[in-house]
Amino acid sequence: MAKGYKGGFQRGGGFSDPMGMMQQLQKQLNEAQQSLEEELVTATVGGGAVKVTMTGSQVCKSIEINPSVFEDGDVEMLQDLLLAAFQQAQEKAKALTAERLGPLTAGLGGLSGLF
Repeated sequence: MAKGYKGGFQRGGGFSDPMGMMQQLQKQLNEAQQSLEEELVTATVGGGAVKVTMTGSQVCKSIEINPSVFEDGDVEMLQDLLLAAFQQAQEKAKALTAERLGPLTAGLGGLSGLF
């Protein structure tokens, strides 16, 4: 046996306290998720014609439409712009989530796709 090794699990953190590690990880995940609920991402399409803002947790907070879009009366174009802006904002929110939660969930193996 290696000198100084006492065997078994020891309390106090590190790899010797798996329950403590899981509790710390859970705390960090909760903090990151709360942060995502407050952080905003914005997508602008059509040269500023439509702007969608949503949280990092993918909750839409606002949609802004430039009045000039209505001058043409092209409803299909407006629908396409809204769809594109929403999808772009959603992708940005997903990327932000991956950036914030990725390092925390990387050690969880197959569970990382759940967040």
